[in-house]
Amino acid sequence: MNLSVYTKEFRRNLTLAYPVMIGMLGHTLIGIVDNIMVGRLGSTELAAVSLGNSMIFIAMSIGIGFSTAITPIVAEADAEKDNNKIRSAFHHGLFLCIILGFSLFGLVVLAKPIMELLQQPDDVIALAKPFVDWVAFSLVPLIIYQGYKQFADGLSMTKVSMYAIVMANILHVIINYCLIYGFWIFPKMGIIGAALGTVLSRIAMVIFMHFILSRKEQLKQYFQNFSFEEIKKESIRKIVNLGFPSAMQMLFEVVLFTAGIWLCGNIGKTSQAANQIALSLASMTFMVAMGLSVTAMIRVSNQKGLNDYKQLVIVARSIFLLAILIEIVFAVMFVALHQILPYLFLNMENETQLLDNQEVIAIAAKLLLVAAVFQITDGLQVVVLGALRGLQDVKIPMYITFVAYWIIGFPISFYLGEFTELKAVGVWIGLLAGLTAAAIFLYIRFHYLTKKLITQTSDK
Repeated sequence: MNLSVYTKEFRRNLTLAYPVMIGMLGHTLIGIVDNIMVGRLGSTELAAVSLGNSMIFIAMSIGIGFSTAITPIVAEADAEKDNNKIRSAFHHGLFLCIILGFSLFGLVVLAKPIMELLQQPDDVIALAKPFVDWVAFSLVPLIIYQGYKQFADGLSMTKVSMYAIVMANILHVIINYCLIYGFWIFPKMGIIGAALGTVLSRIAMVIFMHFILSRKEQLKQYFQNFSFEEIKKESIRKIVNLGFPSAMQMLFEVVLFTAGIWLCGNIGKTSQAANQIALSLASMTFMVAMGLSVTAMIRVSNQKGLNDYKQLVIVARSIFLLAILIEIVFAVMFVALHQILPYLFLNMENETQLLDNQEVIAIAAKLLLVAAVFQITDGLQVVVLGALRGLQDVKIPMYITFVAYWIIGFPISFYLGEFTELKAVGVWIGLLAGLTAAAIFLYIRFHYLTKKLITQTSDK
């Protein structure tokens, strides 16, 4: 088939994807800003915030993963022009996001004793516990916001959540500055100020989303006359059946990378620091793939609603191709700059840390070479996963991701990191193996399903 069939879809893909990319980056920035602003208070405070945010990040991945169930249902109904189905998906999805937000808040608060099991220093735990209480509460508005976001994404309105995230990040920096350091009438609250900054900025995100979406003329019908009598068991079941496996897929990947942090920590502090540098850079480029994954979910769902499976395959492959091309550019950049990029994260003028920092840079440079390769497979596996969610196929991909990450990837990471001279590089080779296996198996699954759907429709 002519390559132009796919490339002519690139503009539409990027128009939908770039607001999602900025939005995903905004989620990440809230944690990064906390680290930068709290870092000025001292290393104990920074360690406490990092520890607290790592617990929140795992809970957040479950909430975000679950909420993605709303988008394919809304996008399919949008193509079918079925307003009742859109309304039902929005109301049931938002209802479940509210319940999940409060449930995750409770779970994180109850999970605080895990900090002692992780053998963290007592002074770090003492600071982290009250921080976690507040930041855990921010999961409630965050997951509710996700309900609104996934609804808007399903209607191809990806820019609204981008504006909400940009607003939240600006507000977050202002509140953090006032409450962490004390400014004007505001008290100096240290890391609790950072936690309150996160809570208030996420509440503002929900208010912003509700206000903007409910004011749009074509959406007013979805915001009127809500009643609990509309909540039906079968609609709840449909979203849970899509949402639970999607949440597990995201959890499996997040916990795999968290396990990578733990393995590098076991090897030594320089390996852990190098891992953090490489992971920060890889996470930023991964947001591009995440944006394309949501685009795949939206556009595949639209074609599913139109029952046009041949066009569905063209659209999906155009997104896969675009993801591979962009990730190759990032891979080349990582290879070309692997000796330079780690310097951005370290203060080389600190002579007491000079030897350690040189070792960190040497390890991080090697990790970036591995990261260059897994840019491509990581990007591909996440966009194929988005396309499969668009087909509302989530259970088999859940098993595929579990096998790829935990039966293939983690054992390789563990063995090479703990028992060979490769150390941190070995941990990352395991991550690469897991992500590559996921990309291959998920694409085989997508090809099998779409071929079957095309055959069924042509037989009718």
